[in-house]
Amino acid sequence: MSKNNLEEKIIQSLALKSNIKQLVFDNNEVVFSLMKKTLTEITDDYNKQLTNLKERVRLEFTDHGEFIAKLRVAGDMLVFSMHSNIFEFDREHKVWETDYVKTDPLNSYCGIINIYNFLDDSFRYNRMDDLGYLIGRIFVNKNNHFFVEGKRQMGFHFKNFGKRLLDKSAMRSILAKAMAYALEFDLLVPPYDAVKIASVGQMTEKMHISQIQTGKRLGFQFNSDDVMEDEENS
Repeated sequence: MSKNNLEEKIIQSLALKSNIKQLVFDNNEVVFSLMKKTLTEITDDYNKQLTNLKERVRLEFTDHGEFIAKLRVAGDMLVFSMHSNIFEFDREHKVWETDYVKTDPLNSYCGIINIYNFLDDSFRYNRMDDLGYLIGRIFVNKNNHFFVEGKRQMGFHFKNFGKRLLDKSAMRSILAKAMAYALEFDLLVPPYDAVKIASVGQMTEKMHISQIQTGKRLGFQFNSDDVMEDEENS
């Protein structure tokens, strides 16, 4: 291949991929905005039904700007994080087996919104060593088609990628499942050997803020194949 042909190929590739990635990013931004609006509505809707309960049992939504939002659900904190970059799946991912991606490989370029589950107290008391867990991640492409990869209660399998737009109804379903999963995902007592030794410094600091590492699960691992079928197929 001549130098001119190679340069032309590079320019075409850059132009095509840059255009696709910008379109995906724009879609992801719109989806994240929809997510925050839906979280606000869910907070209002649920709190109207929780008027007789203590304040900390009620929902609290916080918008932290372009890439982060938080929802307090009783003792849990769900953190929604939109990644600023666009990704393609590795060649081992099963999304490549779908006709949707086989027909147009550019459909595989996706933005990602991660959903993490923390303890509310971890933020309340600035326990920087506490752990949060990825319970789901939403993939959105150039056509605003999506699927959700996550733990058992999360829904929409990759086999249905390309069959549904990420509209308000789908968003509300995803958020409800994330909330339900967080509430069912109980805090476990840490293994004795993990906390049997403490330094004077740790205890001194603990008098101010808790320093013993806390998380809802120890040894938790997110498995990308730990998913459910779409609601239509469940």
